[in-house]
Amino acid sequence: MRSMIGYLVCLIVAATIGFTFAPRKALDVTAEPLRPDRLQINGMLYLDQRVVAVGERGTILLSDDQGVSWQPATVQPQRDLTLTAVVALADDNLLAVGHDGWILRSADRGAQWQEVRHDSELGEPLLGIWSAGGTHVLAFGSFGKFYQSDDEGRTWQTAELSVDSAHLNGMDGGPDGRRMLVGEQGLVMRTDDAGQHWQTLAPFYNGSLFGVVRLSAQRWVAYGMRGHVFVTGDFGHSWQQVAVGNSLPLYGHALLPNGEGVLIVGAGSSMVRLDGQGQLVSATRLSGLGTLTSAVLVGANRLLVGGERGVFQGTDSSVAARAQ
Repeated sequence: MRSMIGYLVCLIVAATIGFTFAPRKALDVTAEPLRPDRLQINGMLYLDQRVVAVGERGTILLSDDQGVSWQPATVQPQRDLTLTAVVALADDNLLAVGHDGWILRSADRGAQWQEVRHDSELGEPLLGIWSAGGTHVLAFGSFGKFYQSDDEGRTWQTAELSVDSAHLNGMDGGPDGRRMLVGEQGLVMRTDDAGQHWQTLAPFYNGSLFGVVRLSAQRWVAYGMRGHVFVTGDFGHSWQQVAVGNSLPLYGHALLPNGEGVLIVGAGSSMVRLDGQGQLVSATRLSGLGTLTSAVLVGANRLLVGGERGVFQGTDSSVAARAQ
């Protein structure tokens, strides 16, 4: 009996892997209208009345009424590739990254986008992008991919990191040159000189970390698989786990204004709030939104969330999520 169960488990795993990596027919992105409630959304940002959301099929959506209505942006060339993250620079410039090393740039607050980089032969995704201020931008992703640009994302150069091909998932930092980078297998790296020298911290968790948030120069939050959340008050010398009460993975966050803390979202419509000291305020689950990957604050204190079922906002009773 035990042997039979073992064979069945192996068959299920093999079938799952086969389905995941099997070639699929490309979708015709013009075949039907795009609906914001039926698209996987992976990243969002708020630009003083405008919300920009990026996701599957190379989709970029814009809202100028705080998420009530959405319009597609113009992307040239349009590719059937997933976009994973978006960041704002100065002077209305935006950048978005995605699979196949795809990097897009906009100079008009997201209305029109042009491709600046694409690598179909390598076929590996970029998972995040972070602005270091001025003209300096960093993009990172699978198997230790790490790129930098010194001209607001127009051109890119490879930057070397000693990460042994680990996936790089999240990054944050500040104007004082302190930055942190997190990835798979508990990888955490830090720099205090704006990236001239990086130090790999001693491991304190062996699972993937998907995001990191700077609350202050000394206090940082890292989060990831199985609901794990960690806080440091000494720039990574030591870490303490925050018990959030569930084991659902956490994928994205929104920093609260005025040092009030951070909201972290994840699978099962979960939402974790920490205060400015990294202490747990609440751990709740929204109703029926599936996996959440991203969040932004719009208006006074309304939370807009994105994920596997699109973008949701709290202007009516269907989905109400407020940062309170």
